[in-house]
Amino acid sequence: MSYPHYRDILDLHSGRATSDGAGVRLTRIIGGAGLERFDPVLMLDAFDSFDARDYIGGFPAHPHRGFETVTVMIEGRMRHEDQLGHRGLLEPGGVQWMTAARGIVHSEMPEQEQGRLFGFQLWLNLPAADKMGPAGYRDFAPGEIPQLTSAHGVGVRVIAGRFKEGTQEQAGAVQRPHTEPQLFDLSFPAGACLMPDLPRGHNVLLHVFEGELTVRGQHDQTIPSGQLARLSDGDNLHLTSANGARALLIAARPLHEPIVQYGPFVMNSREEIEQALDDYRNGRFA
Repeated sequence: MSYPHYRDILDLHSGRATSDGAGVRLTRIIGGAGLERFDPVLMLDAFDSFDARDYIGGFPAHPHRGFETVTVMIEGRMRHEDQLGHRGLLEPGGVQWMTAARGIVHSEMPEQEQGRLFGFQLWLNLPAADKMGPAGYRDFAPGEIPQLTSAHGVGVRVIAGRFKEGTQEQAGAVQRPHTEPQLFDLSFPAGACLMPDLPRGHNVLLHVFEGELTVRGQHDQTIPSGQLARLSDGDNLHLTSANGARALLIAARPLHEPIVQYGPFVMNSREEIEQALDDYRNGRFA
């Protein structure tokens, strides 16, 4: 007889307070040393403030190469512009998916001078074969993100990949090859549970940003608000919330390739980083 292999919590991460851009205050939940533990996720930042002084400087023009950025806006408005001519306005519930690949120079500036600015930015690695491919950009309005209510009452916004639970199935707004990311924005009412079907072998992360969420497995463990959990591999994931919760579920297939990062450039070797710096300094990102 075979028994189900549940995904359990390996470790918890609270992140660290920092600033980026022109002084925007944020929490870096993932980023820096030990990136191989999260492969292919390179970074996860959370920004959340009612004080315009914490965000008004925004993120003036800056370069990226070798990966993708995903910005999920919960509250507030942010304007995107880049050297390829893309323009977009992120509004509450909207998502921005940008593929930096061989190079993009963009800015992200708040479109507000008061009120709450709250959201997340995820950096997702690209395989070596795609790092020098064409750059791309896509904005998704809130209504373009597929959503459903699970059998046990959990609200699911399917940003990327394909949500599956029992007989329910919903394709997300974005499908990406190689890393095959699954990105869900989950809203748990009190007492609700969710058992999503995730690909075996994908690395799975859960970031709880409201309430508490319990992972039920061999050893039940609760993730408090503001914490990210890295989960073990397995066939089953069982999530419950006694009093309600909101969380991002991130799953992706690891690339198992070398990661060499220098600020906004993520490549596979030091030589490629030096080439990225030279290309940027000499205007070859256009």
